[in-house]
Amino acid sequence: MANAPFELRGKSVYVAGHRGMVGAALVRRLAREDVNLVTVDRREVDLCNQAAVFDWFAKARPQVIFLAAAKVGGIVANNTLRAEFIYDNIAIAANVIQAAHLNGAEKLMFLGSSCIYPKLAPQPLREDSVLTGPLEPTNEPYAIAKIAGIKMAEAYRSQYGSDFISVMPTNLYGPGDNYHPELSHVVAALIRRFHEAKVAGAKSVIVWGTGTPRREFLYVDDMADACVHLMKTYSSAELVNIGTGEDITIAEFARVVAAIVGYGGEISFDTSRPDGTPRKLLDVSRLAKLGWRATTSLEDGVRRAYAAYLSHT
Repeated sequence: MANAPFELRGKSVYVAGHRGMVGAALVRRLAREDVNLVTVDRREVDLCNQAAVFDWFAKARPQVIFLAAAKVGGIVANNTLRAEFIYDNIAIAANVIQAAHLNGAEKLMFLGSSCIYPKLAPQPLREDSVLTGPLEPTNEPYAIAKIAGIKMAEAYRSQYGSDFISVMPTNLYGPGDNYHPELSHVVAALIRRFHEAKVAGAKSVIVWGTGTPRREFLYVDDMADACVHLMKTYSSAELVNIGTGEDITIAEFARVVAAIVGYGGEISFDTSRPDGTPRKLLDVSRLAKLGWRATTSLEDGVRRAYAAYLSHT
């Protein structure tokens, strides 16, 4: 699985989705590498527009691509914007991967999501469990689009010998997260909810669901470091999970966030709200064998994420 190191030094490196939480973390991490970093704003190039993407790639000709652009969101967004989630994410993957191939890119990394795994797949989730069972219905369109991206990277490697690889990050959080009340993931949603409750002096905070689902959380700058490590050291059709290998219940996690935010009120659970997947823990043994482990503790990560939230409120 591990190959001769891929040299990033001096290369033109394009981060697709550099304004998002994931892409911004990659930009921060790549600043420590001797690369020519290339980004382009959505206003200039809409990655859903094939002609625009092809034109831009023909001019810019990036040698290395981190494909981190995606339309993302929590349970509500995934369930209500189903057409947008499947169309936009398939279009982004198809356009960028084909453009990279047509313009002779040396290497591409496609960033997926742990929602690609079947709802009831054995835990922890191994990379080979993709397509072995039904997906979680609430985010199926997004998951299908991400699976399509993985299979595209595999197909281009098989047919053209392209050095295209895929990685699957677990639940991410950190600077640049989406704190919209109805479009956010669980970490951002809880940071915002507990902060607003503290400011308002609220006696209780309601957390969606039963609090029993178990989730794994990875600080986004750790994920970016793993991606750069894998871009340099990995070249294979098999995807690689990126996570901590540890999980926590939503209830326990809510208490961690409340303590860091400084909220001392009651935490209650709205059991009429959906829980989503019962457990989601990635098997990170392949990543560990490739020489990488997460270094940011949950408490430190949430502390940094809260500081970033405060600096933008």
